[in-house]
Amino acid sequence: MSLAPLEGEPSHLRSLNQETALSYRTITAALALACLTVPALAETMPASSDMGMKMAETATVKLKYVTVKPADVMSSKLIGTTVYNNKKETVGEVEDLVIENGKTLTGVVVSVGGFLGMGESYVVLDPSTLAIHDTNGKWAVYADTDKDTLKNAPKFTYSKKKN
Repeated sequence: MSLAPLEGEPSHLRSLNQETALSYRTITAALALACLTVPALAETMPASSDMGMKMAETATVKLKYVTVKPADVMSSKLIGTTVYNNKKETVGEVEDLVIENGKTLTGVVVSVGGFLGMGESYVVLDPSTLAIHDTNGKWAVYADTDKDTLKNAPKFTYSKKKN
């Protein structure tokens, strides 16, 4: 098979063997195709400004509906859930979830210490350090820690009031 020089092809390619010139053309075509598909992909992905709740006094985005998938976890299932360490010892209870700017779960408020609500304190744990598990409808949260570590963790001043 003979490859004729393409119009606009660099002159140094003319001296290359045919196999190398074919490889160059294949790579160039692949790169051109990749450059053309990136803008198309960007158009189909939602803009980050459209995701999550807005922090505002009025809604400005047209109402949309979503479908909850079986693997999704409702916050109501996590609030009040016992937090265990890897030895299956109770180390706390999930009190609340921290949502940054209405978009991203950034913390899990956990009550630690105390008995029947007396003497308890709160810490905020990074969600990426926790594991959740559902056993026959009973949820559990797991953290690689112990009671003493949580009791000595930075405290979070927390009020359960909704105001």
